[in-house]
Amino acid sequence: MTGPDPSAVKATFCNVASRYDLANHLLSCGIDFLWRRKLVSLARKETCVRVLDLATGSGDVAFALREGLSGSPEIVGLDFCPPMLDQAREKRERMGLAKESNEFIEGDCLELALEDETFDLVTIAFGLRNLSDRAKGLREMRRVLKPGGRLLVLEFSQPYLWFRPFYYLYLRGILPWMARLITGDRKAYLYLGTSISNFPNRKELSAELVESGFSSPHVHPMTFSVVALHEARKET
Repeated sequence: MTGPDPSAVKATFCNVASRYDLANHLLSCGIDFLWRRKLVSLARKETCVRVLDLATGSGDVAFALREGLSGSPEIVGLDFCPPMLDQAREKRERMGLAKESNEFIEGDCLELALEDETFDLVTIAFGLRNLSDRAKGLREMRRVLKPGGRLLVLEFSQPYLWFRPFYYLYLRGILPWMARLITGDRKAYLYLGTSISNFPNRKELSAELVESGFSSPHVHPMTFSVVALHEARKET
């Protein structure tokens, strides 16, 4: 479960923060909106009073949860990259939301400065593969969940076998050059391709969730399994 160097990951995201949203939307051909919508649809199946969105970045998942969940839950977004959090706070201001409705804090997913058993739902979208120690990060997520609480992991996965040649041609040959035009940083998206290639497949990640103390993992593959949404629970 060893991942990339955290200082290199932080520098990468700090460099592309101002154009991160634009790059995501263009490079995914807008499908990222559908992926977040699926996450929100699963989240709202149960009542959520307090929600923690890890690796929140510019806050897209946190804001989607704000719009999609009922009952005005408290939503906290956490990230270790200050420029990304600046983007989230600026977006919150443009949307006219109160600070209390979507709070954004700086922190480390591997050492959450949060109390035990305080959240009904923890989400992390496209951030788990960036953790230097996934097992430690998953244990921290479980620690802050209330008994019976859920974890939703939206992450790149290994696509279906027939689709892999087309996908990796795009990921390794086309995407970095497109990203350079959009963000000016080709290296950041070369890292993206490498991190995706090295990430576990759906079955392997489900096993890691169980090893970290979660139960009942369920996987929802999307877009030819380019992306998978993993749902797991902390037992009561």
